[in-house]
Amino acid sequence: MLCTFDDIRNKEIINIRSGRKIGYADDIEFDTCTAKVCRIVIYGKAKCFGLLGRADDITVCWSDIEIIGEDAVLVSCDVPAVTKKSGGLLKNLLK
Repeated sequence: MLCTFDDIRNKEIINIRSGRKIGYADDIEFDTCTAKVCRIVIYGKAKCFGLLGRADDITVCWSDIEIIGEDAVLVSCDVPAVTKKSGGLLKNLLK
């Protein structure tokens, strides 16, 4: 199967170790000497519409990709779990 980066950007990336959705591919890193893809980059979530910065980006090594399917990309890697903070912006600012 031949696949372009635009095809991969529209597929959800799922970690098969934890069963969690990681996100969608936003960028790639490649080695300029060998012209091989090294990593897929998933940008961190924007905080308050990007005004307060972003969370850390998640990178997935190309060697960690198990299957590129029709709807999803399955990876097997140790990605930190995404935690949801309780409370809103105002509550977090008052702490």
